Amino acid sequence: MSMLSVTVLLLFTTGCWSSNEIEDLSVYVGLGLDVAKESKFEQNINQQGASYPKRKVLTATVQIVPPIAGKNEKQSGSAPSSPSKAYLNEQLTGDSLIQIFRQFSLRRDRPLIGHHLKVIVISSELARKYSLEQVLDFILRDNDIRPSCLIVVSHRSALEALSSTEPGEIPAFYLTGLVDNRYRSNKILPPMSLIKLDSTMQSGKSFLLQNVVTAQSEHKFSGAAIFNGNTKKWIGELSQYEVEGISWIKEDVVGGALKTYTAGDGHSITYEPKNSHSSIIPKVHGDDISFHIKIHSEGRFIEDWSFPEIPTTEQYMRELEQQFEEEARKQIGQALDKMQHVYHVDVGGFGEKLRIKHPGVWRKVKDHWDETFSHVPITYEVHMKITDFGSSID
Repeated sequence: MSMLSVTVLLLFTTGCWSSNEIEDLSVYVGLGLDVAKESKFEQNINQQGASYPKRKVLTATVQIVPPIAGKNEKQSGSAPSSPSKAYLNEQLTGDSLIQIFRQFSLRRDRPLIGHHLKVIVISSELARKYSLEQVLDFILRDNDIRPSCLIVVSHRSALEALSSTEPGEIPAFYLTGLVDNRYRSNKILPPMSLIKLDSTMQSGKSFLLQNVVTAQSEHKFSGAAIFNGNTKKWIGELSQYEVEGISWIKEDVVGGALKTYTAGDGHSITYEPKNSHSSIIPKVHGDDISFHIKIHSEGRFIEDWSFPEIPTTEQYMRELEQQFEEEARKQIGQALDKMQHVYHVDVGGFGEKLRIKHPGVWRKVKDHWDETFSHVPITYEVHMKITDFGSSID
């Protein structure tokens, strides 16, 4: 009886019958999408007749982490004799992303697996030509790709954003790691995952994606790419300064530094927000729509290049607070100007507040909201309170 029980238990404790060893797979952690530009490899094999019917629409870059190399280095117990890249970037060009992925099976002995995809980088040039719904259609349908992967936009090519000369660095991991620094800077947008992007596009709202700039194989988050809610295409960018303004409006300030300059000598003074709150209040009078923004922040007076005495009076504190309030108002004003008068899109969440507070009004304007928003009056007030002065001592 005991032998029979053991035999039955063994049947239920066997491994997955359909599993594949990771050493037998090509795990790609980054995906870059650019306007079509065939690599030298593709050009050479095409000259040899190794082509198939396709149009040159986009070039896909897959960033692969080679498991065998890492495993061998670990087993050897010593560092490699010379620094080598911890990743491989491979490219193919075509007009169907899934067909491009299948074409990789003709040049790699291990099939691609997207279960560990961390980031998708889309070049602004490609996003200007094609809607994100077109570009990401296969990816949104594919069950292999996790819906939690990060979506960013590259100011130049996606290949550049997924390349690095730093030994041991994997650019896909580097880009996803930058998002974790939001508590240090309000110039970093809340992460836009694949599933969040899908729901945002379905809503028809205009939106922002984090922008990545590259120089000398180094990468930096800088500003945001703007996408039109109707076309789902790239229409422009916000600067770092304007992203700070957006963060005040949308209550996304979780850290960072607000810097301004003294009126007399022009020396820099800096405020570090620690606790911030904002509210967007929609107002409706007949057919007239307006908004008022209230912002309150508490933080530290953290740096001063004007060599003052240690501030001790309420009057001096209030003067500092007024200077920082004015700087935040400038950031907000510049961001609103870009939204309303340059790109004519609402990427600040105003429409959502109107939908919640006045659903009947929203139903009348939602189909042409971006254009309506461009003419809506918006007022704002900023209140800042300095709670301490760091470690300054008398």
